[in-house]
Amino acid sequence: QHGAWAMLLVPYLVGVLTAGFRWPHLPLLGAWLAGYLLSYYVLQAVKSRRPRRFRAQVLLYGPVTALLGGLVVAVRPQLLLYAFAYAPLSAVNVWYAWRRRERALVNDLASVAQSCLMVPVAATVAGVGAGEVAGAFVAVLLYFTGTVFYVKTMIRERGRVGYRRASVAYHALAVAPAAWLSLPLGVVFLALLARAWVLPGRPLRPVRVGLLETAASLVVLVTVVATVGG
Repeated sequence: QHGAWAMLLVPYLVGVLTAGFRWPHLPLLGAWLAGYLLSYYVLQAVKSRRPRRFRAQVLLYGPVTALLGGLVVAVRPQLLLYAFAYAPLSAVNVWYAWRRRERALVNDLASVAQSCLMVPVAATVAGVGAGEVAGAFVAVLLYFTGTVFYVKTMIRERGRVGYRRASVAYHALAVAPAAWLSLPLGVVFLALLARAWVLPGRPLRPVRVGLLETAASLVVLVTVVATVGG
């Protein structure tokens, strides 16, 4: 899915480009991608109540994630502290998968939080304090939280006035903190507000919605790295 890959790569790239590239970022990327695939199949196993059906995928991606992740942790042991954030967020994912409600709003927001935490994780790998990339973290968190509301108005909750109002309200409120981080980012969020207001209700296929969000993600990536930094 377009949104999933954007959520995986944009926070990672923001963290790396803001904090500076170090060689452990390469195994970190491998562990991050393999870990996503591992979590996908684990959650599918939980949802289906048929773990044997996904055993091969878990046995494939599990060792890869452990090996690459272990290498990064060996270099930066302080990364283990992020487990205190990822554990409860992952528990939310498991809970909603068990209830077969993985498209619930709270579950989506938990996934967004996990994704955006990659900004300080990548900074920590570079030996940079998480506080030094706080602005970049907030920027991507503001953006991807907005995509949760917006994409729902375009696909699964299309036609529901309540979701559309919530999406527009969120984007309107997000303009001020985005502009405080940087004026160019504020301009980008004004454009995101316009798309949240104008596009719902228009006959756009999901693939076009995804491609538009991919383009928006790239704009946010460039703007955050160029103007927000830490």
